[in-house]
Amino acid sequence: MVVVNTMSIHLIVEFMGVEAEKIARVRPLKRILDTVISKSGLKVVSSTFHQFKPYGVSAVYLLKESHLSVHTWPELGYMALDIFTCGDEKCAFKAYELLVREFKPKKIKKKVMRRYGQGVIHR
Repeated sequence: MVVVNTMSIHLIVEFMGVEAEKIARVRPLKRILDTVISKSGLKVVSSTFHQFKPYGVSAVYLLKESHLSVHTWPELGYMALDIFTCGDEKCAFKAYELLVREFKPKKIKKKVMRRYGQGVIHR
């Protein structure tokens, strides 16, 4: 039996002042998110998107490392983002940096939570 410490990181982010065209519809949002996830090194297991009427999107990526989720209010220029990973935290921060670069928010609120746990591996 081996006792291991595990760590994960959870970025809870709000983007304000985002161009509505980038976040109003699934297609442009998905294109950006797919590129960001690929470039960040995160690994997608599956993804799902919901298009709200008349506009707005919710997107969830199930990652090998955990998840990334996005909810948009284009009429307000607002995005709520969640990046949670138990993998390499560099990938989570890289995804965050790429999201900032792509969406160019005028204002950002970010909270970083480090989650710790202890587990037992039976051999």
